[in-house]
Amino acid sequence: MTLRVNDCKGENRKEYTNERSNFKSESLCGHHRPLVAFPPKLHYIERNFRLTTSIFPLLEHVTVKISRVNRNVADLPLPRYATEGSAGMDICAAVDGEVVIAPGETMLIPSGFSIELPVGFEAQVRPRSGLAAKHGIGILNSPGTIDSDYRGEVKILLTNFGSKPFTVRRGDRIAQMVIHRYAHVDWQEVAALNGTERGAGGFGHTGHSELKNVEKA
Repeated sequence: MTLRVNDCKGENRKEYTNERSNFKSESLCGHHRPLVAFPPKLHYIERNFRLTTSIFPLLEHVTVKISRVNRNVADLPLPRYATEGSAGMDICAAVDGEVVIAPGETMLIPSGFSIELPVGFEAQVRPRSGLAAKHGIGILNSPGTIDSDYRGEVKILLTNFGSKPFTVRRGDRIAQMVIHRYAHVDWQEVAALNGTERGAGGFGHTGHSELKNVEKA
């Protein structure tokens, strides 16, 4: 990829070539504050410069294997994005007919598919805002996590937080799934942590907290 950048006065156009999506910018006009953030492994475009050509799409694409659990769910769509800018893919209910969730009740709703995520990725299952706002329907363990080594059917722990029974029908969009990177941690145990202005200030430390501390001296 070749990126063309003009300086503050529209002069001294420079070109930067990136063949491995590992863009590294140079300092121009003595400005060093970043203006545009790029995906992981990419640096920043210096402040006060305008891009004269379009940059590659900032979305990262990853291939994930997916399998329907049986032939009976062939009529249901696989998870898909509703719009170009959607972060989550809609998941449809693979129930037979209708299932009614009473107020305060939680039910495990099948999706009809299983996935094989690459190592280093997880799938987060989240509620749909429309169902939450209109019917009080949420996901009890939100966000639910699907690990890369899990091979079972994806199921949604749907909870009715509303005051009326809610009916789930076959093919209804009941949740959304976001694919996300994660990192494994190597702990470095130390005698003490570096201090900060905030220190140990936690729940409500910037306002008024009425939480009771269960710890006893």
